[in-house]
Amino acid sequence: MLTIGTHMSIAEGIVKTAENVVKMEANTMQIFSRNPRGSGYRSYSAEETERFLDIKRDKGFGPLLAHAPYTMNLASPRETVYEFACMVIKEDIARMDALEMENLVFHPGSHTGIGTEEGIRNIIAGLNGAITGEEHITVLLETMSGKGTEIGASFEELKAIRDGVEHPEKIGICLDTCHVFAAGYDIVHDLDGVLEEFDRILGLDLLRAIHLNDSMMPFASRKDRHATFGNGEIGMEALLGVLRHPRLKELPFYLETPLDDAGHKEEIRRIRELLEDRQGNYEAEG
Repeated sequence: MLTIGTHMSIAEGIVKTAENVVKMEANTMQIFSRNPRGSGYRSYSAEETERFLDIKRDKGFGPLLAHAPYTMNLASPRETVYEFACMVIKEDIARMDALEMENLVFHPGSHTGIGTEEGIRNIIAGLNGAITGEEHITVLLETMSGKGTEIGASFEELKAIRDGVEHPEKIGICLDTCHVFAAGYDIVHDLDGVLEEFDRILGLDLLRAIHLNDSMMPFASRKDRHATFGNGEIGMEALLGVLRHPRLKELPFYLETPLDDAGHKEEIRRIRELLEDRQGNYEAEG
């Protein structure tokens, strides 16, 4: 069964968010672990947490994904920025673990001039200070587009981070289709080749989630601009290929497109319909 959802607002509380997922006819979701462009966060009472978990269990939600804030830069050489990032990742791993979120994803960071190797050393140190090894949650490194001094646009950079941490078993990968396309991985014409390269460098067993985004910008542009499903440079057929690929189809998929809940409900309905139509065609041809 397809596990698919979208990025959801938690403005009305985590219980209302879960209820909205059900109304959307989705079976997973992504939320921000805190204000994406600040430092504030909501605290959930034991009662609210239990009501949320009851919905998650009763409705059979697939793995849930929390997204760390954009203000967090674990690669930064600036002391105040780095200390803030270390505080956020440590707090949010613990908070999202308590909420029984299966995964927490974050942008590895931008080195802002000190170089990729030094930036990676900072990321590793920050993760080592945040992960105890006793958590249930998995921390996911997101594949990035490579704009500016961003780290994580190559599979090798993600491997260097994971290889350096004290608890690599707690580190997985989230593949963003828009980002890898923008970084120069040709998932349109050679998805198998990209996945073979990922497997050779990182191992496909580390892939825990997929951000299912089309791209407004062309291949290898190194620019991160999401488009709605099938309306960008990647296109509908290539994204359907990601969804039905035998090595990916059991993973949870998360849409990060600029639509409201009604728009996302329609987008998810359309994706399911397209997959069913294509499957019917393959069976008829076979």
